[in-house]
Amino acid sequence: MGWWQISTDTLADSRFVVSALAETIASLKTLERGTAAHPGERAWLDLHLPAYRARQAGDPVTALLVRAALGRHWNADYLTPTPTGDGDQPFEDELARVRETPAAAVHADLTVSLNGPLPALLHRSDLPERTADTLAWVWTRTVLPTWPRRRRIIEADVLARTARLGRGGWTAALEGMRPGLRWLGESRLQLNTRDYPPRELTGARLMFVPVTPVDGWVSWDAPHRYAVVYPCSGALAGTDRTPVPESLGALLGPARATVLALLGTPKSTTHLVALTGQGLGSVGRHLKVLHDAGLVRRRRAGRSVLYLRTDAGEVLVDAGGPAAGAGRKEPGAPKSG
Repeated sequence: MGWWQISTDTLADSRFVVSALAETIASLKTLERGTAAHPGERAWLDLHLPAYRARQAGDPVTALLVRAALGRHWNADYLTPTPTGDGDQPFEDELARVRETPAAAVHADLTVSLNGPLPALLHRSDLPERTADTLAWVWTRTVLPTWPRRRRIIEADVLARTARLGRGGWTAALEGMRPGLRWLGESRLQLNTRDYPPRELTGARLMFVPVTPVDGWVSWDAPHRYAVVYPCSGALAGTDRTPVPESLGALLGPARATVLALLGTPKSTTHLVALTGQGLGSVGRHLKVLHDAGLVRRRRAGRSVLYLRTDAGEVLVDAGGPAAGAGRKEPGAPKSG
């Protein structure tokens, strides 16, 4: 199996990192794949896929380059640079690492992702710029307009997993992060079930990077930095609606009960507005009543204020029956997706 041996110091210094570039790469992979993992992603593809395909059809070199860089089982290393973990880097600063990759390094990485020789069409020196321009287009056209909302969903996932880390250690924090990934004990992190040699991470920085598309990969800048990119638990669009039983709706009112039922994982006011279709003022009033009643609590994550059910809120939702409990979630590889 593929696993990493992680020293105590590396584990102690592990952290969650928000990366606009990782979000953009995951979105590029979704556009290239052209299939949706849930209805919200389907709506996003319907909005942006025609323009992306038209762009690629008009530039055969870049179209071939993207397919080669994504590969079948391995992303070209230059396409997925490992975050530095040094604060919240602007997208342009992250993208510069792709754009400044030497052409020879890009050629070498592509032969690995292709698992074969470089096509004649890609024997050129402008591949780093073409890749960076494509990522910039995906960011500007398809990610940036919804980045504040995406970021709130990402921050909610980080908050939830940090809470699980405090209660159950890394085994709990990593649960459900991505298929095949789990804590094995004895300082070993399993990435997948494939027959890859283990890697020693002593003295390195280990980062976990959530993205909203249903995709993921690992990357490293050995021996200093390693990253696991994974799909966060919150969907980009309103696909995580929780059924509200009639008894809970009768007690709290249908609109307020819906807000409470959705708070099995941390969410911001804006996220709740998007999920419920209620106005900002209405959601704010419901949250105030629920907070004053001790059914939800507030926590700050970065620049957002997130709401989550308290134990009393969990009891009330669970008492509503199986329909309410169905939406409850614990708060909280190879380099291919």
